[in-house]
Amino acid sequence: MSRTWSVDEHLADVLRSVGPLEPIELHLLDAQGCVLTEDVLVPVSLPPFDNSSMDGYAVRVADVEKASEDDPAVLEVVGDVVAGAGRLPEVGPGRAARVMTGAPLPPGAEAVVPVEWTDGGTGGGRADAMAAHSADPSGAAGEVRVHRPVTARQYVRGKGGDVRAGSVALEAGTVLGPAQIGLLAAVGCGTVTVRPRPRVVVLSTGSELVRPGAPLGPGQIHDSNSFALTAAARDAGAIAYRVGAVADDAATLRTVIEDQLARADAIVTSGGVSVGAYDVVKEALTGLEGTVLGGAEPQGDGGAEEDGDGEGGGDAEESGAPEGATGTDGTPRAPGAHRAGRPPARVEFRRLAMQPGKPQGFGLVGPDRIPLFALPGNPVSSYVSFELFVRPALRALMGLEPVTRRTVTARLECEEPIASPEGKRQFLRGRYRPPAAGEEHGTVRPVGGPGSHLLGSLARADALVVVPERTTEVARGDELEVVLLD
Repeated sequence: MSRTWSVDEHLADVLRSVGPLEPIELHLLDAQGCVLTEDVLVPVSLPPFDNSSMDGYAVRVADVEKASEDDPAVLEVVGDVVAGAGRLPEVGPGRAARVMTGAPLPPGAEAVVPVEWTDGGTGGGRADAMAAHSADPSGAAGEVRVHRPVTARQYVRGKGGDVRAGSVALEAGTVLGPAQIGLLAAVGCGTVTVRPRPRVVVLSTGSELVRPGAPLGPGQIHDSNSFALTAAARDAGAIAYRVGAVADDAATLRTVIEDQLARADAIVTSGGVSVGAYDVVKEALTGLEGTVLGGAEPQGDGGAEEDGDGEGGGDAEESGAPEGATGTDGTPRAPGAHRAGRPPARVEFRRLAMQPGKPQGFGLVGPDRIPLFALPGNPVSSYVSFELFVRPALRALMGLEPVTRRTVTARLECEEPIASPEGKRQFLRGRYRPPAAGEEHGTVRPVGGPGSHLLGSLARADALVVVPERTTEVARGDELEVVLLD
C-alpha cells in the first residue's frame, strides 16, 4: 500500500516541480497583473519641464511682493500658456502670462499666482475662475490685478520633481497594477519585460455533470467545480480557460487534455481521483510514460472553441483569454517553457493526511512538462485543494512571493467542541474577525459542518481554520492557525 503524504510534503513536491515562466515583452495594458523581471529606469524626467500646478498667472516674484487687497499689483498680460504649448511668451518686469494647470512655466517667470488671488483681468474684484478663451479671447491680453504676493517657485511643479531621468521607476519583482502602469506610461515606456500570467485550463469530469442553466435529468447535477476553480485561478492572477465537463471515459479525457496542452501553462481537473470503478482521471493519467501525454507533440489547437457546451468542449466565450498558444500580446509563447531540462512525465496519485481533500493527483504531462493537478470532485475538497496546492504553484509560475495565503492566529468561537480526525490536518471553513483594540488575536467562527459537499457554508467563509494532525478536538477559546481567503 502506498504511503500517506503530509500536506507540507505534497506542497513541497509541487513547488519543486514548477518554476517561473520565461520573461516576455508585453505592451503596458497586456502586462497588467504581471511581474517585472528587471528594473525599469526612467528615460524622461517626470514632469519633463517646470509647469504650473494652478490655473493663474506666471509672474516675477519682485513684481508682486508688495501686492495686497488694498493695493494690488497691476501687471501687463502678454499672452496665454496652455498645456502642450510650444512657443512661450517672455515674462519680463511688470508683465505676467496667463497660464493653465500643467502648462510650461514661461521664461522669466518665477512663480504662479492662482486666478483666485487676482481679478482675472476683469478690472473688478477677486475672480473665482477664468472665462473660457472661446467666449472671451481678450483675457490673454490687457491687465491683471494681483491681490497677494507669492514666493519663488510657489505653485510650480519642478522638472523631475516626481521621478528623475536615470532613476529606477519600478524595481524587478513589482506586480503591475493600474498605478504602476500609469507611471510607466507617464515616463514613456510603451513595453515592459515581465513574467506572463500563467494560462490555466480547468475541467471537471463526470457523466452526471450538466452546465448551469441547462435542465437536470435523473441523477444529474450542475457542474460547479469548473466555475469555482476557474474563478479561483483568475483570482490568483492567471488567465483561465474553462472547459466543458468530460464524461467518465478515459480515452475522451486523454484526448481533451492532449488538445489543451497547446495553450496551457497548467491544467486543473476535478473528480475521478479516488478508488472507485469510474474514477476516470486516475484511469486515464496513470502510467503515462511513453504515451502521447508523456512525450510526443500534442495535436490540435485547444479544441475548446469548437464545442462550447458539449463534453470535452471549451468555454472560450467565458475565459476572457486570448486564443491559442500565444502570449497576452498575441506573440507566440511556448507553454511550459519555464522548466529547465526534461523531468519525467507522469502523474502520481496520492493519499494526503488532510480533510477534506485526501485523494490528490499531481504530475507533469506533455512534451513541455506542464504541471497537472488532479483534484478531488467534492466541491469543498476541490476548492480547499486549489488554495493549498494550485494557487501557490500559479504564484510560483509568475515569480511572486510569498506563494501561500496570509495566515494569522485566531481564537476559536464555537458553541460545542469540534472533533477532528487523528493524524489528519483538518481545514474547517470559518468567518474571521480581526483583533479589536487591545486584543492580541482576532477570532474565527466555523460556518457549516465538515462535509466536503457543503457549498453553502463555503460561500459564507472567508478563512480556513487549520486543525493540526495530532489534535482530535478543539473548543471555544483555542488558538488556531487561520488561512485568510481575502
